[in-house]
Amino acid sequence: MKKPRIISLLPSCTEIVCALGLADRLVGRSHECDFPPAVRRLPACTAPKLDSTTTSGEIDRDVKTLVRNALSIYRVDSEQLNGLRPDLILTQSQCAVCAVSLPEVERAVGGWIESAPRILSLAPNRLADVWSDIQRVADAVGVPERGHELVRQLRTRVEVIADQARSIVDRPSVACVEWLEPLMAAGNWVPELVELAGGMNIFGEAGRHSPWLDPEAVRRRDPEIIAAMPCGFDLVRTRREMPVATRMTGWDNLRAVTNSRVYLTDGNQYFNRPGPRLVESLEILAEIIHPDFFHFNHEGVAWEKLP
Repeated sequence: MKKPRIISLLPSCTEIVCALGLADRLVGRSHECDFPPAVRRLPACTAPKLDSTTTSGEIDRDVKTLVRNALSIYRVDSEQLNGLRPDLILTQSQCAVCAVSLPEVERAVGGWIESAPRILSLAPNRLADVWSDIQRVADAVGVPERGHELVRQLRTRVEVIADQARSIVDRPSVACVEWLEPLMAAGNWVPELVELAGGMNIFGEAGRHSPWLDPEAVRRRDPEIIAAMPCGFDLVRTRREMPVATRMTGWDNLRAVTNSRVYLTDGNQYFNRPGPRLVESLEILAEIIHPDFFHFNHEGVAWEKLP
């Protein structure tokens, strides 16, 4: 049986393929796919149209300008895609800002004559959707049993943490911030992760897209814990951008600030990738919310306390 040639245009899809033991079938990736590190040797088939090294506010402005003009914020290299002769292309239809969308991929391959690759588009909103998507990828590549086993392992790890968290009486209120300027709360699967880790999520709703966050609402709800997890930002970048949030009126009077419970995380590698490492994201939150009960050694690598 021929081994399918796979192009993944989404970091989480790339991680799913590799977690299924199929890294050798990847022939191309998106410009953002960087884990496992070995995938960086693969040719990139996409590129951003905006400068992602600018500030949070500038990135937000540029994205809104492109979207307002009905333009994509990514370029798809259709020649590169065609030259790699994929049998399967993995993409997403959840968020036009997060990665290349399904319509863009369909347009890029629409004129191909030599081959007609299958396009599998994922759009997870909750943890259960992520597990289902892992199985969909496994089925599409012809290894359904690997999908069942991987999902079983991941769900077991989640259940172990959730069971321990349920035994802890204290459930502090947690605000997860997915963007810093303007403020945005984390939605989709993140509220579920907070609850599973033994916290009480107060902004964003499980299964729904991330909502904008009014600073007045932050002051009014006064969270006990704030976890910054900006989409696309690693720990160093999050640390550099945090002054945007700390200049917010009333910041110094928030309970999370006065009690030194503001945390910076690597939102790029963890919380914003709906793949296998959402389990590590849960571990990070468990360490942050209940440091006396959970120790997974992610501190200093995936998260740190705001000085």
